[in-house]
Amino acid sequence: MILSKPSFESDDSVHSTFASRYVRTSLPRFEMPENSIPKEAAYQIINDELMLDGNPRLNLASFVTTWMEPECDKLMMASINKNYVDMDEYPVTTELQNRCVNIIARLFNAPLKEEETAIGVGTVGSSEAIMLAGLAFKRNWQNKRKAEGKPYDKPNIVTGANVQVCWEKFANYFEVELKEVKLSEGYYVMDPIKAVEIVDENTICVAAILGSTLNGEFEDVKLLNDLLIEKNKQTGWDTPIHVDAASGGFIAPFIYPELEWDFRLPLVKSINVSGHKYGLVYAGIGWVIWRTKQDLPEELIFHINYLGADQPTFTLNFSKGSSQVIAQYYQLIRLGYEGYRNVMENCRENAIVLRKGLEKTGRFNIISKDEGIPLVAFSLKDNSLHNEFEVSETLRRFGWIVPAYTMPAEVQHVTVLRVVIREDFSRTLAERLVSDIIKVLHELDKLPARLNAKMVEVEENNLMINNNNNNNNVKKTEIEVQRAIADFWKKYVLARKASAC
Repeated sequence: MILSKPSFESDDSVHSTFASRYVRTSLPRFEMPENSIPKEAAYQIINDELMLDGNPRLNLASFVTTWMEPECDKLMMASINKNYVDMDEYPVTTELQNRCVNIIARLFNAPLKEEETAIGVGTVGSSEAIMLAGLAFKRNWQNKRKAEGKPYDKPNIVTGANVQVCWEKFANYFEVELKEVKLSEGYYVMDPIKAVEIVDENTICVAAILGSTLNGEFEDVKLLNDLLIEKNKQTGWDTPIHVDAASGGFIAPFIYPELEWDFRLPLVKSINVSGHKYGLVYAGIGWVIWRTKQDLPEELIFHINYLGADQPTFTLNFSKGSSQVIAQYYQLIRLGYEGYRNVMENCRENAIVLRKGLEKTGRFNIISKDEGIPLVAFSLKDNSLHNEFEVSETLRRFGWIVPAYTMPAEVQHVTVLRVVIREDFSRTLAERLVSDIIKVLHELDKLPARLNAKMVEVEENNLMINNNNNNNNVKKTEIEVQRAIADFWKKYVLARKASAC
């Protein structure tokens, strides 16, 4: 007779994850667990929760690269354990970073001799790059003011109201006044004439955007340069220009080579660009390039020797991964000028396909421009019953992540949907997106008006009450009502996101 003995304490390793006790308990959210769990269970549980994230390839809100070749993925994984800052230990990685700086500087027409080394550095993105460039401008301005015996405690920087939030961070963190040129309806980038008008002796630089995040449009850096040269002659100042080419820096050289925006213009002293956008690398790499060595104050560069050799460093952080630097070099030599041009032309053509498909519906106004970043920004011609936020929300059911947002102050009554065309967004996907947008419009047409119409009714009721209380016939304009509706929807969307967290 064979006798069996029941086991009350079984080995977890013999069970599948879903047959184990680890899927019956909630994972801790605020404190480290007391006991370990098997690696298979940890992987499966986290992987399952991540399935609830959106699909990065269908995230049309983002400019950041979401696809790279498998060969580049292998290079990145092979170097994922290298700390970029250990330059003496990883000299080849450091050399690859320097090669990237030199290649990008010449792409931007830096005034370099054949064997001359460019001045620049890799960063974790354009935000850090902008901080570094801004610090260089501030220190140069302060040094000059000190030498002239003039006050140097009230620096300012001139930008358009369409700048990315990192410029506001720079101004806040480093105590620089941010002087913004207001936008106007139909003109959603910085006006160079208005920008130069507000430049004064305390302006450390004027920041121009090569590719606004709002509608993809390139600002007129050439006109800004010419106007600023004239003002500098009249005043004796030497106010420089920084170009924020986070998105456009890897686009303009390939499909708009005749456009003058870079170091060909004498007042452009530094340029930042995001390698993880149209530089075609995964998130985590940016670049800042200076025109000459004199444009980067020596006192901002630190020299360290406790890692084995003297190492100059100018960054806001210290340790960071090497993978993205290596991936950037891979893309530069793998694609070359021809490959980048083909990618950017494909993006532009697919943006045109999407734009024409939207125009064909007769339901949208196109806000984006033909020349600029390959994206399509558009708004509903009639949003009295259903608006752009509802279109965005309904598209989620089809898997698409298409953001809806209001424009900055002065034009905040304008609401926009935006689709960013990246390398991995094919013509087939563009046509499919148009088809799904048409389905969404048909669905919304069949539904009763939601909060938009209710908001109009509330606004009209409030208006009547105010008129009765004030005994006057003042009536809100259509734009004022639209601003109130846009403000309501902004709060509504934020409240929904907060409740989902």
